Parts: sequence; structure tokens; C-alpha cells
Amino acid sequence: MRSKRYKKALELVDSKKAYSLPAAVEVLTQFPRAKFNESIDLAFRLGVDPRQSDQMVRGTVPLPHGTGKTIRVLVFAKSGPAAEAAKTAGAEYVGFDDMIKKCTEGWTDFDVAIATPEAMSEVRKLGKVLGPRGLMPNPKTGTVTEDTAKAVKEVKAGRVEFKVDKTGNVHVLVGKLSFTSEQIQENAKSVIRAVIRARPSAVKGTFVHSCTLSSTMSPPVRVDLREFLASA
Repeated sequence: MRSKRYKKALELVDSKKAYSLPAAVEVLTQFPRAKFNESIDLAFRLGVDPRQSDQMVRGTVPLPHGTGKTIRVLVFAKSGPAAEAAKTAGAEYVGFDDMIKKCTEGWTDFDVAIATPEAMSEVRKLGKVLGPRGLMPNPKTGTVTEDTAKAVKEVKAGRVEFKVDKTGNVHVLVGKLSFTSEQIQENAKSVIRAVIRARPSAVKGTFVHSCTLSSTMSPPVRVDLREFLASA
């Protein structure tokens, strides 16, 4: 059952039209608002087969204006310089055996997990807990590193991770509705360019079939990516 607010929003968007990014943001910001600060999401439908290892699409991208969210960071590190650096950089949770035990018991009350290479031998065993939630540290996304301070600071500053799902789609947070139109556009541009750059060499034909911009409670607005694809 669609709400009155959602129905009003539908009246403001042409579902058959692909809007330029500035126009899409303009439409999105005109939708009736919910009573909370909605998150804004870019969704891409990609022409990849996620079952093929050489067609995996994943990466990270720093958002110029951050995500608008408070990011809770867990760092798996044994006592020593890496653990102390993570604490100093602002990680909410730092530990090794104690944190592995908590996660084994099902605790996932954090947004990003970082691990030192040394810690990964044990952290890998948490695959069934962290993997399905997209929380497993990975060298490709900079979350397996000796430089824990740098990783924590980058995540806190608004670096977001993206990964294609089983259906060939990618969803990426690009901010909050409280952001200015310019901030939303600049964050979205960074994400669009990063996803396009992440095209696997094994992919033939069309890589991005469609892209939509939406907030938590809004209908999607199709974005025309021709200008970005032309300059890729």
C-alpha cells in the first residue's frame, strides 16, 4: 500500500525519462519529505554476471561531503602500535580475541570492520557472520592494512564501499536529504565515476544498463549517464 506522500512524489517524476544528474537531484529534493533525515542512494543495474569471478565489481570511493552518517568502526588488531593508532584515530571498537569472540556470538553493531594482515588469519573464520552483511575486511577496499589510523580516518571522513550483488545491482549511499543540491551532485558524481571505472575487462557490451537516484522513502529517479560514459 503506497502512502499519500509516495503517490504525490510519483506525480513529480516521469518514470520513462532519464534526467541529467542536476535535474534528477532537483526532482528528488522536491519530493514530499518524511519526518526524518532520509538517506540518498544511487542504484546501478549492471551488465555483468556476478557468478563469474572476472566480472566482480567492487571498490571504494571518498565522498567529497561525507555520508552524513556517523560511521562506527571496528578494528581487529593485537595489542601494539596498530591497535593504539586505531584508537587514537577514533575507532569505536579495537581488539582481537575479545572482538572475534563477540562477532562469533553474532554481534555486528558496527558499520565498517578493519583488520591488520596479522589479524586476518583469525578474522577469516568470521566469514559466515561478517560476509553476508558486507562487513568482512578486504585488501581491495583498504580495510586490511597495517596503517589502521589512515583507514579509520578515511572511513570516518566519508569513504564508501560498493560491491555488485547476486542480481548484478550496485547500491551506494551518497548522502542525506539535508545536504545541499550541490553536495548531493558532487557526491553522486564521485560515485558514478568510480563505478564506471570499476568495469571489469571481461565484460562485453553494455556495462551500466540503468542508474537511479532515490531517498529512503521516495520513488526512484532515472539518471542519464551519457556524459559520464562519454568521458570514461
